[in-house]
Amino acid sequence: MNRILNLVMGGVMAISLVACDSEAGQKQQVGTLLGAVGGALAGSAIGDGKGQMAAIAVGTLLGAGIGQEVGRSLDRADQMAMQQTMYRTLETVPSGQSTTWRNPDSGNYGTYTPQPAYQTASNQTCREFQQTITVGGKQQSGYGTACRQPDGSWQIQN
Repeated sequence: MNRILNLVMGGVMAISLVACDSEAGQKQQVGTLLGAVGGALAGSAIGDGKGQMAAIAVGTLLGAGIGQEVGRSLDRADQMAMQQTMYRTLETVPSGQSTTWRNPDSGNYGTYTPQPAYQTASNQTCREFQQTITVGGKQQSGYGTACRQPDGSWQIQN
């Protein structure tokens, strides 16, 4: 279950870092996905067995609705700040130390907290990280893994 949620969150974060022509649609899409994942995580902490699955389903639906509203507030400046901070964090920040981005115009902000870098079997450098995004006072969190590409950029893997 955690593996699936990590994959979904990684996809959400990747979407959030890509500039798009339909800014309003993208913001809602990112918010919806972040909310759905957050709701699923909250639901997974409740109960066990079949009750837990129902809680995950309800949490996902509620989170998606709330996240869609939050996503409407992310603008291109937010996305640029997020992307620049993610790159700087993965490239230079010590493990466990958080970095923060903030858009003074929108009031939105977030953090990245990297974990130790490691080498894959194909000799690629990767780092796991935690990300938070706060929009309109509502915070969403996620986890992911990014690997350095041959051109020096970082690509989210999951």
